[in-house]
Formats: sequence, C-alpha cells, structure tokens
Amino acid sequence: MDNDDAAGDTAEQTGDRRTGRHLSQILAAIAADESRQRVSVGDLFQALGDRAFGALMLIFALPNVVPTPPGTSALLGTPLVFLAAQLMLGYSPWLPQFIAKRSMSRADFAAVVRRIAPWLARAERMLRPRLTVLVYPPAEYLVGFACFCLAVILALPIPLGNILPALAICLFSFGILERDGLCTIIGWLLSIVSVIVVAGVLYALFKVLVLLVSTAFT
Repeated sequence: MDNDDAAGDTAEQTGDRRTGRHLSQILAAIAADESRQRVSVGDLFQALGDRAFGALMLIFALPNVVPTPPGTSALLGTPLVFLAAQLMLGYSPWLPQFIAKRSMSRADFAAVVRRIAPWLARAERMLRPRLTVLVYPPAEYLVGFACFCLAVILALPIPLGNILPALAICLFSFGILERDGLCTIIGWLLSIVSVIVVAGVLYALFKVLVLLVSTAFT
C-alpha cells in the first residue's frame, strides 16, 4: 500500500469517527441482527452511543408529526421532557429502567425500520455538517431548552398542540444527529411558530371557558 492510499484510509477512518453512521444505517443493522429476539429502548441507547440524544428524541417525536389517538402525545412527550432536560443541562444521556426496558420483537422492529428507513435516508441525504457552532455546546444547551419547552407543550392535552412542536423537535434532532446548524435554525423558526399557534389555541380555549362561565351565571 503506498503513502497516498494509507493517507486516504486514515482520512476515511477519521471521517467515520467524526461523523459516524447515519441513524438509518444503525437501525437497519439492529433490525438485521438475527441473534436478537427483542429490541429494547436500552439496546438502541447502547448502539447509538453519544448520538442517543438526537436519535431518541427523533424516535419519540416523529409519531406526533401526524394525527395520533388521544393520549399518545402525553405518552411520548414524557420521555422527550426527560431527554431534553438532560440535553439542556449538559448531562450525559440516560433513561430510567422502566423506559429502557420497553421492547418489541425484532421482527416487529424490522418491519417498522423497513417502513421508515427510506424516508429517513432521504432526509439524511439532504443534511450535512454546516454551521456546526449551532449544534455544539453552549448552543446545544439552548437547543435542549427549546426542546424541553416544546416537549412540555407536547405532553399537555392541548387540541392540535402536538404536530408543530413535534416537527420542530424532529428538526432539532436531525440537526444534532447530522451536525447541521441550518436544520436547527429552521427548528428555531418553527418553534416560534409553534409557541404562537399553541398560545392562540390556549387563548381561544380560555375565552370559550370565560364565555361559558359568564353564560352559566347570568
């Protein structure tokens, strides 16, 4: 092997350590591992390593981007609050055992991965490391604060209050995963829109409540 080849291999290995595999590749590898009978949240946590924040927040937020049955946002929003609080405070990612032990069969997990992998891979191809100062501390702590606020909103039983916050969290998660600061900028803009929309919904509900109370006592 000549010096140019050796230098190329070294650069490639360095790039692999810096960027790591895409989330879609990690999920596909876990789904293809026939030695597993079940896949738990803890297994994902271990496989993702230092990328667990972005990946798990994406996994918990993504189902809320589409209309879901009542109570789903509260169920998925609670782990998001937990993870976002840790990101905000600069802690290493950690989940309690009652969440980490939740699992599904590998076959079911593989079926889910087959459905989402093409969309996930398409999104990953659109993203790349840029404006990285926005996805590393201390800016990352501010992203955690935004995700924490959005996760609290997501966990509350607010009509139509889950889609926009969940989408904003997904954008932040992709930004952290792919080190794409532009994606986090879009996440910040959507966060502002989300807060305005949710505030409008809450104000409208408050006005309706005041009207009902005043009507009942007149």
